[in-house]
Amino acid sequence: MAYPAPAGLSETQLRDNIILLDQALYTLWNLGDNLLFGWTPAPRGLRAIVAPHPMLTEFALGDGNLPPAELTRRARLLDKLLSNQEHLEGAAFDEVSAALGVAPRFIELPFAPEQGLGLPLIAAIAARYGVRLVEDRAVILFDAVGFSLLTPLQQVVQLNSLSCSVNAAYAKLLAQEININFARTTTGDGFYIWNRMRGVEANVELYQLMQFILADNALAQERATRPESVPKLRACFHVGSHYEFYQSEGLNPTSFSYLVGQVTIELARMVENARPGQILVGKFNTLMHDETTGDDVRIDSLDFVERTRAPLRSLNGLKLAGSEVDEIACYLTGRRDETGLWGISEYQIADKHGLIHRVYNAKINIHRRNGEPIYLGLREEDLPPDAPRTVADTDFHPLPT
Repeated sequence: MAYPAPAGLSETQLRDNIILLDQALYTLWNLGDNLLFGWTPAPRGLRAIVAPHPMLTEFALGDGNLPPAELTRRARLLDKLLSNQEHLEGAAFDEVSAALGVAPRFIELPFAPEQGLGLPLIAAIAARYGVRLVEDRAVILFDAVGFSLLTPLQQVVQLNSLSCSVNAAYAKLLAQEININFARTTTGDGFYIWNRMRGVEANVELYQLMQFILADNALAQERATRPESVPKLRACFHVGSHYEFYQSEGLNPTSFSYLVGQVTIELARMVENARPGQILVGKFNTLMHDETTGDDVRIDSLDFVERTRAPLRSLNGLKLAGSEVDEIACYLTGRRDETGLWGISEYQIADKHGLIHRVYNAKINIHRRNGEPIYLGLREEDLPPDAPRTVADTDFHPLPT
């Protein structure tokens, strides 16, 4: 994201000010030993809460003898602090500093923060030196089936093929003026992919990216002279909480963030139980920011997939393998009732710890004008008949599986 220079400030001076702040934060960061937990502007600098990274767990757990009510209070305080993406107001900053037992540090700057950088840009720079809690971001997990049974050379060829599909899908959406600011990290036999932007629209765009990655992968499988050169994929999509952080790379924090948390744990459990070619959507119910209305709206998995349908119509006419797309249908599958309408099945996955994860089976059908349809995902009848399922609390619909 580009941040314009404050009024009356040249681009050169803005760059110089960025360097001054970054160097000051880097010194406090101390090669990753410390984290920045919060900040507030001062007339000629910033007041900052900086402490060694173990402070997070030490504060959350205390000495091991804290009553449950105190543990809950501390957990809520940390969640509120880490989920904040902006500066703290002065009074709130002092309260947090006192609660954590961390004396504020002063970062002296030769300019007023608002005039020398602007608070949004300072927040973006400061984020590299801290940890953030994010509740509403969607994440995809792609997993190559049978990857561990391949030779190292075949593995690198498959990962490169998947990377090419990611790039091709991104280029397709970019041509439709859908510019996803996506990031990815490898799992060894696949990728986690997320949109750095947040909100309903950003999550819908990530779902579109997933669809075209899978479509490009399917087309690559059709063209391949050797089937092992293109991965057979399992794909999982989920929205949930996670921590966003920047690892140390050499002596500096990385330019791009990494994710770890409940959403990545859920995705890993989902993909362990997914069948080759299957697309799973996790069960979620969370607040997302709707840029259209400016409000935060509560959206669950069923609402979300419904919201992805309308934007897909704008992609009609996009070309895949030389053939224009006439229609893209995406839906969650289920069984037919006695009137001939289709419901939505909710599946239960039990992991190795006995915990239950609830998911939906997704289908994507891409119809092309002068080409064969591309069918992605598995039909309801392709799944084991004894798979634990219930009918979700939703109206039946006429879409076929």
